[in-house]
Amino acid sequence: MGATVIHSRPAPLRAALAKVLRIMDVILHLGAHRTASTSFQAYLRDNAAPLSAQGVAHWGPKRTRSGLFAGVWPGDPTAPGPRAADRAAGRIALALQSQAAQGTAALIVSDENILGLPREGVRARTLYPAAGERVARLAAAFRGRINRAVLSIRCPDAYWASLIAMTAARGRPLPGPHRVAALADSPRSWRDVITDVACALPGVPLLILPHEVFGATPERRLAAMLPGPVTPPMTHARNRLNAAPRLPQMRAALAQAGRDTGHLPQGDGPFTPFTRAQAARLQETYADDLFWLTAGADGLATLITGKPPGAEGKTPARGQTERGQAHDHQGRVAQAG
Repeated sequence: MGATVIHSRPAPLRAALAKVLRIMDVILHLGAHRTASTSFQAYLRDNAAPLSAQGVAHWGPKRTRSGLFAGVWPGDPTAPGPRAADRAAGRIALALQSQAAQGTAALIVSDENILGLPREGVRARTLYPAAGERVARLAAAFRGRINRAVLSIRCPDAYWASLIAMTAARGRPLPGPHRVAALADSPRSWRDVITDVACALPGVPLLILPHEVFGATPERRLAAMLPGPVTPPMTHARNRLNAAPRLPQMRAALAQAGRDTGHLPQGDGPFTPFTRAQAARLQETYADDLFWLTAGADGLATLITGKPPGAEGKTPARGQTERGQAHDHQGRVAQAG
């Protein structure tokens, strides 16, 4: 349908639109959840004016979840019907044309739900089981207009703890000990998610940004994902949003929803669902994933650390890969001078 929109126009205008679209880079930011994606999206939104002056624009969840992507994935109740995917492709094509006509050089499309919904991973007891299919369907809707993709990853023990705490704060039941053990023992790691995403986006460069390196610095994340030079604003760069709730907040939310709080430990600290042995296994898996990325990821992806190439230029230091819930912050933090 996107091609029909372009080819139905007069030839000179069609050529002009095609030229405009060719000079606009589309960067797909996939999240993941619990890697400061909400803070990054707020940073882009709050700095829209200075970024626009440099030719950078973004579509965040407020845009992508307001009908733009309706019908991309099967079973979408907001866009039923056999032609829902075609209509979604048409909407996206028109939106890209409009964005390019405004002089945008780089468009960041950022929505962590592209990989899947948070509760789906906990229910399936594994990392983003449908990531490949979902990204492939979105790529088809963009009709080849994605120039690069960016995925943030996080050590799984901290990722799952933060994700479960967030869903519990929304009234979802806590997973029991058997489900927690299944999460710790799941054979699927970030390597598998990265492989699925890369296969869904053949020929599209895939950049991997570890949360332990980039989570607290959205300006560095922005600079890493853009194809050309840009001066990232520092305004709003130290605001923290959607931090993982601590134990008292979780108890209150679960009690209000009529849920059992018996699995929650006592105290007022961060939520840590795994035993020491389970956390150690997850950390070892993450170290293996980082080693695979450092070694070239079989040509599927590029690990970005923001460090110069060399012995320490690829992989985050060991201490960084073991950062956990202590690095989830509550509320907004004053901007560092």
